[in-house]
Amino acid sequence: MKNPFKVSLGRRLGGWLIHTFTASGAFLGILSLYAAYQHTYLTVFWLMLAAILIDAVDGMLARMIKIKVAVPQINGEVLDNIVDFLNYTIVPSFFLLVTGLLPPEWRILCVMAITFSSAYQFSQVDAKTQDHFFKGFPSYWNIAVFYLFFWQFSPLTNVVILFTLAILSFVPIKYVYPSRLEYLTRNTNLRLAMLLATILWGASVAGLLWIYPLSSPTLVWMSLGYLILYVAISLYRTWVPLASS
Repeated sequence: MKNPFKVSLGRRLGGWLIHTFTASGAFLGILSLYAAYQHTYLTVFWLMLAAILIDAVDGMLARMIKIKVAVPQINGEVLDNIVDFLNYTIVPSFFLLVTGLLPPEWRILCVMAITFSSAYQFSQVDAKTQDHFFKGFPSYWNIAVFYLFFWQFSPLTNVVILFTLAILSFVPIKYVYPSRLEYLTRNTNLRLAMLLATILWGASVAGLLWIYPLSSPTLVWMSLGYLILYVAISLYRTWVPLASS
């Protein structure tokens, strides 16, 4: 009799390749730290963007192959959290320490606030809610640092922004999980539109990196428009959850 739980060699190999793909994000994190140490800041942002791309697609690939069945001995969620904590928290924190984005007297305290709030955010039992949202500011410190670098606010303004985001880690707002939109809306076209908006945001960021130190109003407004949309939808779904069918 055929074993219904037997997993094919191809599927197991696919599962291991997906886990390897996820783990490659950790290597990108190390390269990012090295680039920051060498003060090659644009390289840091390109590596950060590559890490975001990996994080954006690896979960989708894992769900397609049912990776918990294909490779049951590896906890993909733990692996993903390890890689994300490195790339979304540790790398941008180190970046803040070696650049002039913060006043010298505030750097250690600000980085402490970032790492402590991220440790809380990552370790919550419901950090990712049952309806696939992030609970509290989802430690997008790499994205925050990108905008602080390009906007060139005063160092004290940067301190205020970063402390505000750290506080928001403890506020139970539900933030959109860009690659898990099932509970955003039942309208397939709207989900596709949100996914497309996320892709366009990534393209606008890549465009800004490509033309730096020049700028483009079109790319800037594409980027900012997505941030406004993301926050607005997150607030709306926090206060008006999608009703269960």
